[in-house]
Amino acid sequence: MADLKPYLVWDASIRWFHWINLLFIIGLIAVGVVILNAKALGVSIEGKILLKTIHVWIGYAFALNLLWRLVWAFIGSQHARWKAILPGGKGYFSEVKAYSSDVKAGKKRQYLGHNPLGRIAISFILLLLLAQAITGLVLAGTDIFYPPFGSWIANWIASPGIDPATLVPYAKEMYDPLAYDAMRAFRKPFITVHYYGFYVLSGLIVLHIVAVVVTELREGGDLVSAMFTGKKVLSEEPADKPDENKQ
Repeated sequence: MADLKPYLVWDASIRWFHWINLLFIIGLIAVGVVILNAKALGVSIEGKILLKTIHVWIGYAFALNLLWRLVWAFIGSQHARWKAILPGGKGYFSEVKAYSSDVKAGKKRQYLGHNPLGRIAISFILLLLLAQAITGLVLAGTDIFYPPFGSWIANWIASPGIDPATLVPYAKEMYDPLAYDAMRAFRKPFITVHYYGFYVLSGLIVLHIVAVVVTELREGGDLVSAMFTGKKVLSEEPADKPDENKQ
């Protein structure tokens, strides 16, 4: 029987971020799907504005949670830091080769943090989440005039004689036509990134779940429970374990 050893890996901030982030993403996707299909579902203009408002408020919470994770990557525990997340650094490519060889040979190669290929995936996910947050904040201003860019957008498109603070969504009679068209052109790349990012993120969530299940079945390590307890239980000496952390 393998000698199982517990290792404390994920600190409380990482665990809270992970599950809170999951809840926010599920909420954003659910509301986003309804918004995308609002016409087919017969949603009124007022209903669409309400949906976008809910989407924006969930987005604010999502962005703050993500911001904390990015900050924590500078000040958090060993496996929370950028050095343990981003691909690269001393010995990284040789570790990729060793990990890939062991996978092909059907051998177990366990890690305290993310395995070298997992670091690529996590980095891409964080980059995509950041892109969704930034583009979402811009769109919050262009769609329903919400902060941080809503006031600027309102001042840009308000018709002469109309107080920008009184602008409401979908009230084109209050907008200067030329300014509104220019704003829509400015908005286009942000909505494109946000729109396709939505589909890519949805696909990545599925791939992430599959990868976690496959890795846990093949290598062990209690990956899912570790995001609740913070501890991985490994049967092999971790490939990324510094000597000073040995128990």
